[in-house]
Amino acid sequence: MLSFEIIIDTYNLHYFTFKCCIIFSEVNFKGGVGLLKRIFTRNKNNTTIPDEKAKQDVPAGLMTKCDNCSQIYYRKEVEKNLHVCPNCDFHHQQNAWERINSLFDEGTFVEWDKQLKSENPLNFPEYMEKIEKDRKKTGLNEAVVTGKGLIGGQTAAFSVMDAGFRMGSMGSVVGEKIARAIENARELQLPYIIFTASGGARMQEGVLSLMQMAKTSVAIKRFSEAGGLMISVMTHPTTGGVTASFASLGDYNFAEPGALIGFAGRRVIEQTTREKLPSDFQTAEFLFKHGQLDRIVHRHEMKDLLTTLLKIHAQDNSATSSNKTFVSIKGGQSV
Repeated sequence: MLSFEIIIDTYNLHYFTFKCCIIFSEVNFKGGVGLLKRIFTRNKNNTTIPDEKAKQDVPAGLMTKCDNCSQIYYRKEVEKNLHVCPNCDFHHQQNAWERINSLFDEGTFVEWDKQLKSENPLNFPEYMEKIEKDRKKTGLNEAVVTGKGLIGGQTAAFSVMDAGFRMGSMGSVVGEKIARAIENARELQLPYIIFTASGGARMQEGVLSLMQMAKTSVAIKRFSEAGGLMISVMTHPTTGGVTASFASLGDYNFAEPGALIGFAGRRVIEQTTREKLPSDFQTAEFLFKHGQLDRIVHRHEMKDLLTTLLKIHAQDNSATSSNKTFVSIKGGQSV
């Protein structure tokens, strides 16, 4: 009698143990070969394939992988951590409302100009179809949300760009909403905060998109002349015409760690200058090192920093107002 045991490992899915006892005295050679063939031939009808119910045991979107270190986490765990990787501290993108909810005191944010929507002034092919697709995907009408609310008990006007909508590109409506927010801040005498995330001007709107650079810059100039405080926070990515206009015009210019910030692309610059650029070129760290940023701020520290600056600004305004309103009595007249 010949007895043997074979263990087959198929991609860690199934383990089969076959025990065969063959008595050669009872079977001829052909019968033995046939028996062995039947044993070792895979029966396709018996192959186990996960059914739909088994596939649904792990819901889609339950897990997420860090783009930097490739560690896998529960999505809710990363969202609770403000989309910062618990392992390598990499800052993933936040959408507009995630940003608002992480910064503003609960229930205090009031949105402005939500009704504004882009049109197709140049009749660019398939432009409106792409806009509509992004509206459904993000739940936004455009690539920026504006409004006002309380941050640490301090009122501020606010704009936040969403890279999920046409890569945060700046079209006519984006420029108009930002300009209106700045004008509202000037009229209401509120500090203004903007979080940028954009690929630059929106090519489907051509020169009309480029005009928004001038429009927003003029609005900021008026706001500054009126004594307004502007805080700009550049997040990944902030590029093109957005970098060359309102994103860089703050009284304080901050950025998140590792953010890509620049005007022209790296390859374009290298081909034009015929020079090899540093590996960290156009990163927040590179710009801070060369004096183009005031500070790199971790996302977990952002609300506390903004609250502190807003409180200091409020105290300065209060002191300035007191100095301006003193009254001197001279000859029975106010001077």
